[in-house]
Amino acid sequence: MRHVKPGNGGEPYALHSWRIAALPLLNHFLGRLGLDDLLEKYLPRDARYRVPPPVALGLLLRNLLLGRRPVYALEEWAREFDPTQLGLGSTQSDLLNDDRVGRALDHLFDADRASFLTEVVLRAVKVFEVDVTQLHNDSTTVTFSGEYVGATGSVHRGKESVAVTYGHNKDHRPDLKQLLWILTVSADGAIPVHFRAADGNTTDDATHIETWDSLCRLVGSPEFLYVADSKLCVRETMTHIAARGGRFLTVLPRSRAEDGTFREWMQDHEPEWVEVLRRRHPRRQPAPMDVWKVFDSPVPSAEGYRIVWLFNSLKAQQDQRTRQRRIEKGIRTIEALHRRLEGPRSRIQTRANVARAVERALEQTHAARWLDVSVQETFEDSYRQERRGRPGPKTHYRRTRRKRFALSWRVRTETVDFDARTDGVFPLITNWKEPEAGELLHKYKYQPRLEKRFEQLKTVYAVAPVFLKSITRVEALLMVFFLALLVEALIERELRRAMQAAQLTSLPLYPEARACRAPTADRVFEIFAAVQRHELWYEGRKIQSFPPEISALQHQLLQLLGVPQEAYDLASHVR
Repeated sequence: MRHVKPGNGGEPYALHSWRIAALPLLNHFLGRLGLDDLLEKYLPRDARYRVPPPVALGLLLRNLLLGRRPVYALEEWAREFDPTQLGLGSTQSDLLNDDRVGRALDHLFDADRASFLTEVVLRAVKVFEVDVTQLHNDSTTVTFSGEYVGATGSVHRGKESVAVTYGHNKDHRPDLKQLLWILTVSADGAIPVHFRAADGNTTDDATHIETWDSLCRLVGSPEFLYVADSKLCVRETMTHIAARGGRFLTVLPRSRAEDGTFREWMQDHEPEWVEVLRRRHPRRQPAPMDVWKVFDSPVPSAEGYRIVWLFNSLKAQQDQRTRQRRIEKGIRTIEALHRRLEGPRSRIQTRANVARAVERALEQTHAARWLDVSVQETFEDSYRQERRGRPGPKTHYRRTRRKRFALSWRVRTETVDFDARTDGVFPLITNWKEPEAGELLHKYKYQPRLEKRFEQLKTVYAVAPVFLKSITRVEALLMVFFLALLVEALIERELRRAMQAAQLTSLPLYPEARACRAPTADRVFEIFAAVQRHELWYEGRKIQSFPPEISALQHQLLQLLGVPQEAYDLASHVR
């Protein structure tokens, strides 16, 4: 709340102002989702709590979506807003602190989180009519700063917890500990439908069976398409899904024998490619042609599953550029190593050490496949007087022989030519036999939408690094982040679907009223950030209320999102 004091002239008037921002809009979606009611259902609401855990967590969720202030700054953030829009009493804003929010997170950890999450997602699917016949899965890492000595995967208050530990860090921070954050979204607006946290050293291939089983319970049957990256292509996992009536679609890894066999076959044969898509790339300038072709392999995988080969023209160009860049970088690195060996201060004095240095150089530049490097060994003699003094006819010299090494390289042109014949080619593997290969391509191409959710998690919401030290609170906080992603995704989906129904190709949401073709929830929240309500008081008595002023663009957004104008009108009458 902002309080404007009376002027120096002693006027008995005072103006009180509260931020409204996007809270009525957000509360409308939270109400449709029934989230506050579900928090009340699963968390204790004891009269002894001055700020009940459901209220504290609801406030934390709204802060993640609108303010993204740290937990210790919640009181300062909430004080700016109309407390009724945050679910708070008139004096509860002053009671917020990180300890109360932390205890609320502890209550969420102790609650039946699996049932709570299931109810939330099922309500979202029902109310917003989310299609769950195609689900996409992937994982990312949440990086932590600190030791987290107590986060060892032990049992806390009767519940198992995850271990914060070292693993393959996808943020390229192997020096820091981490958790694995696994997310599944629908192919209908990339709506998050399931998440779970796993130990930091968990490999992706070990997560799919448990995730798929959970999705079966959520959907109510195995009759959905499960799409994931190449870590899904494990015999045990694929057999588990297929044996239970499920369908999967993933990338066949390069390490599989089927991949190498087909690439060998392509050296002398041309697959009967079928072109299924040709367009100008929408986001590159100048826009190159983006061509997709498919080929249904007549030879199944070793497990008997269907393999579909894809060719993409842009990927072919990228493969060629990547190979050339790695070769050039490898050559530069080898030449730099050669100069070091030639120098007088070189400390590499054995052939084995030279070979290891070459191996490291090729490994770091990923050029080992295309470069042959030879090591030449020579001897260099040097002479030195045996005794000090001016040299003369009888001076004796001592000869010192030292090994010297030199490097030479060549490009394996035969390997380059071999790889060039398969540039832009990669395989999909599935147990779904009915659809055309082009339809499988269309379904797999939705997988990158999941990466946008990870981008939002790590950039918009800044989930990493996490500074909470209690693993129970960390796990609960990660669930709140999932809820924030879910609400944000539902708002984006509703707005974009409404734009399509109204035949609107864009909205003037960017500065200078520039067009926005794919509005995000975050941008919508920014449009409403300055909305306020005011009250004029005279000698301690309210004499007039000023409702929030809604611009034409804000009114249009409310209409498209199905939020009634009354949501903002009512905000000016409630205190």
